[in-house]
Amino acid sequence: MALGAPGRAEASSRIKDIVDVEGIRDNMLVGYGLVVGLNGTGDTLRNAPFTQQSLIGMLERLGVNTRGTTLKTANVAAVMVSANLPAFAPQGTRIDVTVSALGDATNLQGGVLLVTPLMGADGEVYAVAQGSLATGGFSAKGEAASVTRGVPTNGRIANGAIVERELDFELADLRSLRLSLRNPDLTTAQRVAAAINAFLGANTATADNPTTVALTVPPAFRGGVVGLLTEIEQLRVQPDLAAKVVIDESSGVIVMGQDVRVSKVAIAQGNLTISVSETPQVSQPSPFSTQGDTVTVPRTDVQVDEEQGKQLGIIDGSISLSELVDGLNALGVSPRDMITILQAIKSAGALQAEIEVM
Repeated sequence: MALGAPGRAEASSRIKDIVDVEGIRDNMLVGYGLVVGLNGTGDTLRNAPFTQQSLIGMLERLGVNTRGTTLKTANVAAVMVSANLPAFAPQGTRIDVTVSALGDATNLQGGVLLVTPLMGADGEVYAVAQGSLATGGFSAKGEAASVTRGVPTNGRIANGAIVERELDFELADLRSLRLSLRNPDLTTAQRVAAAINAFLGANTATADNPTTVALTVPPAFRGGVVGLLTEIEQLRVQPDLAAKVVIDESSGVIVMGQDVRVSKVAIAQGNLTISVSETPQVSQPSPFSTQGDTVTVPRTDVQVDEEQGKQLGIIDGSISLSELVDGLNALGVSPRDMITILQAIKSAGALQAEIEVM
């Protein structure tokens, strides 16, 4: 049962979809490695000394002495390898990795990543990556033209790393849990706690702040926290969101929440457009004349359009979101003009919402 406000027919959401359980999270891994087998599109060793040093070090570990020699290969590239280690990933699990060029390589297509340790923020190795790259872009060029699609210096290896070390986290034995809201809100946190208490029949959950709901594991679920979470995450609540208008100035996108309200306000909108056109004309002497020169005479036409007929429009107060949108559309303004209008309404104190400009 949704715990929304009375009289409001709104879709509820599962607790599973609006909260994260503290401790159950991914961990980011990163490593430095070499990609070989490139068709002349690798790093220029003269411009990427770290690639040359890594190549010499790798060859020496394999028993090949290249000290004092000049390496000119263009089939090797230094790369950064990144991956996400899922929660509770056991040893031997395979995970995807992303490979990105570090030097001046132009294309990683067809390359093979050599064994690369992947480390966490603590400096410990948690996985090892190796395999053939799959790039989403390509590059081709000739003597006078070239074409590039996507980003050929970035690739991916599906199941390219093997987990070598597990993260210790005894979820089943926990005596207390903390649920973190993905969209912090006091009302939503209180509704989540109320739904859990109604299901368990005891006051075991409390909303500590807009982000966190603390839960004490009941005696009946001691040693069975996974079963408790399975039951809780299926409960439904009605999330509550603050009234907000999000504006992306670069693309002209406007997104308004359902609780956005506008006090009674009058709006007039009009643009001043100045159009300047040049129509040069040629003046030349009469045929067979030996006097005079051919000259270009400029002709300029300037027009001013003040969009006559635009009048004040009134938007009544305490209207719904759909009525607000209909009122703004009735003014016949473009999205970019609507951005300016919303900001002006906010400056006038008539917009009962927060404006966030991306």
